[in-house]
Amino acid sequence: MEFGWTVDQDAYRARIRAVLDRELPADWDSIAVHGPGSDAQTAFSRHFCKALADEGLLIPHWPAEHGGEDSPVWHQFIMAEEIWAAGEPRGPQYMNVNWVGPVLMRYGSDAQKAKFLPPIRAGNAIWCQGFSEPSAGSDLAALRTQAVPADGGYRVTGAKVWTSYAGHADRCFLLARVPPREGGAVGKAGIVILLTDMASSGIQVKQIPALIGEGDIHELFFDDVFVPDDDRLGAEGQAWEIINFALQNERVGIPRYEFSRRTLDRAVARLKADGRWIDPVVQDRAGRALMLCEAARMLVYKVVDGKAQGAAPDAFGSLARWAVVRADNGVNDFMTEFLPDGLLGADPLQQAHHQRAIAAGIASGAAEIQLNLAARRFLE
Repeated sequence: MEFGWTVDQDAYRARIRAVLDRELPADWDSIAVHGPGSDAQTAFSRHFCKALADEGLLIPHWPAEHGGEDSPVWHQFIMAEEIWAAGEPRGPQYMNVNWVGPVLMRYGSDAQKAKFLPPIRAGNAIWCQGFSEPSAGSDLAALRTQAVPADGGYRVTGAKVWTSYAGHADRCFLLARVPPREGGAVGKAGIVILLTDMASSGIQVKQIPALIGEGDIHELFFDDVFVPDDDRLGAEGQAWEIINFALQNERVGIPRYEFSRRTLDRAVARLKADGRWIDPVVQDRAGRALMLCEAARMLVYKVVDGKAQGAAPDAFGSLARWAVVRADNGVNDFMTEFLPDGLLGADPLQQAHHQRAIAAGIASGAAEIQLNLAARRFLE
């Protein structure tokens, strides 16, 4: 395997770092610690994503026909690594460019593309995803939110939970169930995707106080909310296909190991400055955390390489997802043991990493489910 980068890839990485150096304020760590769904980081994300758009760096991986540059998959991932190493200043908008936009390009109508893609290209759109429910977390097939067909659209009633960024979102990528009709679809085939306007009458948003950051998770309540047919994505019964495509883009699209590695390097620097790095136990534990980061990196690179070569998604995506969670938690455990003061305010970056690590095993589908998927592939 060739572990080096090409001259073009190195130059691309340098462009991204130059924008980060220019745009991130001196107090960025203090902003990042509030979480990507906070008022502070959401406001900054609009500025930062516009700056990326002006530099041609927000959506270069998109097809040219949709405003991108058809840039290689590896360029997209270099961008993700650099942005996540900095603490993800795109905030909630990382969803837009990584999977909401690509899903719309593939499955949206011409009218939907014309309506929803321009705000994403401009770096000024915020979406949330209405997937998990109080009685249906990672088991999306068990969701109960109802979308009852009505004249010109659907009437939606139900509840969602753990919904990230809902307090600032313009639109919700909402999953709901169409009541069975005579001879109609049931189970997974009975789900519909509605691109719901969050300003619609009947939607209530309640923030859930949490350790993972301010404004990151919410409850959503839908009380007879009308969604027009024009905002249904795909056909009834096609939702499961679309969801799988979306999650394949999201699950490995976040190189959390890069943020973990940066935080680990910073922790080691603090330990050296304090004279504690001479302890062989500290060195051993740091080495183990580093090993987890690099193992995650290599597994993710395998998945990205497969995507670059046009290979179909396989179980290595689930393995990579599990490895990334292990890296996040390994670095977090190391810092909690040897630098606990960082969690008490001594290091905002460590606090931010701690928050991300808590959510790592749940976001984009529970990590245990990824192990089940891998087991079915490799052990059956």
